[in-house]
Amino acid sequence: MFVSPTHGELELPAVREHILTFLAGEPERKYKIVVGTDSQPHNGAGVDFVTAIVIHRVGSGGIYFWKRIVNKKHYVLRQRIYEEATMSLVMAETVLALLHKDGITKYDVEIHVDIGKFGDTREMINEIVGMIRGSGYTVKIKPESYAASKVADRYT
Repeated sequence: MFVSPTHGELELPAVREHILTFLAGEPERKYKIVVGTDSQPHNGAGVDFVTAIVIHRVGSGGIYFWKRIVNKKHYVLRQRIYEEATMSLVMAETVLALLHKDGITKYDVEIHVDIGKFGDTREMINEIVGMIRGSGYTVKIKPESYAASKVADRYT
């Protein structure tokens, strides 16, 4: 089940319909389809992972959908960041499967990861970026990774 602040709770087929309607609203515009995941540990009681799908109408806002997964497993930071990246890759593949008949390809999807040049995750940049690029996607890190560090983060 996905959640949209505009459309409420939705199943995957309804997400597809809303994405296509949004894209068709101004077909002459440039769009970015972006996937990002953020997580929040809960004092050893598990981790909330939130993955966001953002449809950005460049220069004119966008829409987004998010999904929460609660995992009771204890993660160290490195495991959690890899899990976030993996969840984003899986969701990107889901989006492509959903929209491939509509002409959306890997070149149209960007993955945002919640890592950056400052902080504890800086040592993981080459690993995570390499993993995502190796899967065929464009990847962004902080401060450009708004789907993970802003949208998904809002719901963790």
